Amino acid sequence: MANTAAESITPAHVFHIDRTLYTGRPADFTGRPEKEKVTYDLLDKLGIAYQRLDHDPTATIEACHDIDALLETEICKNLFLRNAQKNSFYLLMIPGCKKFRTAVLSKQIGSARLSFAEPEFMEQYLNITPGSVSVLGLMNDKKNRVRLLIDRDILEQEFLGCHPCINTSSLKIRTSDIVNIFLPYIGHSYTLVDLPCDSD
Repeated sequence: MANTAAESITPAHVFHIDRTLYTGRPADFTGRPEKEKVTYDLLDKLGIAYQRLDHDPTATIEACHDIDALLETEICKNLFLRNAQKNSFYLLMIPGCKKFRTAVLSKQIGSARLSFAEPEFMEQYLNITPGSVSVLGLMNDKKNRVRLLIDRDILEQEFLGCHPCINTSSLKIRTSDIVNIFLPYIGHSYTLVDLPCDSD
């Protein structure tokens, strides 16, 4: 007998979050990539405290909302951008309520029009893949090819949520630890920007 339309539909994958908020690195790294372990190694070396959630790969903004609610952080969007010539690259950190507006941002930083960078540049400079973009990826940018742009509203948040270079875990870290400890150690400065909210 033929399946009805309802019977033939494959159920959508249910996004799973381990709702336990762990302190520090995983006890077992089986199945976890080396770049994730290296990220924890550096945070621990610098004495930066963090809490961790483990979850399925984040593919939707709804999943990000769930994670940030459990972490009790505001959504921070991390966008990897480039100029038209593909010789200048930027990591933009903005609150979830704001949109990337190329005309506004380009004017503030004195650049030509910006657009989203291709995945191969993410891997080349930050050793990350789409969906895993994170300020922590700058630890892999040894030659400072990527310029960090931080929206001023991010700096007003006590904590931020970010991936440890892989999108199957999310970390809650003090914003001041990223700015005052992590960035100076890896030799990266940042440029402050101010993008309008969606309602502006």
